Amino acid sequence: MSRENTVLKENVFINKEDESSKKYDSNISSKKDQREIKILAKDITRTFTVKNRGQKGVEEFVAIKDINLEIRAGEFITLVGPSGCGKSTFLDILSGLSKPTSGELYIDGKLVKGPALDRGIVLQGYALFPWRNVRKNIEYGLELKKISKKERKEISQKYIDLVGLNGFEDRYIHELSGGMRQRVAIARALAYDPEVLLMDEPFAAVDAQTREVMQEELLRIWEKTNKTIVFITHSIEEAVFLADRVAVLSANPGEVKEIINVDLPRPRKLGDVRNSPDFNWLSHKVWELLHNVEDKKSTKIIDEHRNIAEEISPTANL
Repeated sequence: MSRENTVLKENVFINKEDESSKKYDSNISSKKDQREIKILAKDITRTFTVKNRGQKGVEEFVAIKDINLEIRAGEFITLVGPSGCGKSTFLDILSGLSKPTSGELYIDGKLVKGPALDRGIVLQGYALFPWRNVRKNIEYGLELKKISKKERKEISQKYIDLVGLNGFEDRYIHELSGGMRQRVAIARALAYDPEVLLMDEPFAAVDAQTREVMQEELLRIWEKTNKTIVFITHSIEEAVFLADRVAVLSANPGEVKEIINVDLPRPRKLGDVRNSPDFNWLSHKVWELLHNVEDKKSTKIIDEHRNIAEEISPTANL
């Protein structure tokens, strides 16, 4: 893997004659991507009015500030950052459930003004209807689109097959494990065929073994459907394993600190990838950014011939 294409360096592509482009260029991948831009975030800022602690009155709390991001069609991008840095706030704006205080968000060149069926959402808490069985939960979005009963059944069966829930179509939510519930949530989000899938820590509530299975299942589903996925996580390993690119956010206010290209080959299996030097190098780089580790080498383009152990630590001996 080319180290030159691994880490996005600030201001590499800046046109000195066009200072207005400066804040956008540092967030563009150093590797040319010919896919069209699906999502474009321009200077997204979100503030909230909160009570002033220990004093009378209120104050403005800046959750996210000047988020500038281009996401390509069919890309899998993960967002990772400290707790409270505004990851979920940004996802709410992407979904149309919340509006930015300033800035603009575009999907396919159209300004986002609210929720729409071109975006599907999968949350940590499943958000399934307990009075509906698996099939009826998956068909919910199709009912909103006024799809006929016969066609709903055909489509729901397609996604039941895709997420591996054959034989559980008539089960109710309380009869399913955490991993199976999340499969239902993913199938429901995909069934009405959104172009963008927004996922907010969808595997945080399941056990470690189920989480690993679900990560590989999600990649399999993504490769079959070619959806654009924006995925929030606190797990560095999960962020690197799943993504084409990892966007690292800073603490309050949340800003895009750096974007890292993940040039690991696909398809990926966690058991194979986890022990690779490249995976460990990328994970360590994300860890450094999250912990604000000052590294004098980080301001340089990394020599692709340099030993990976030296990049992680001059004293490391892998």
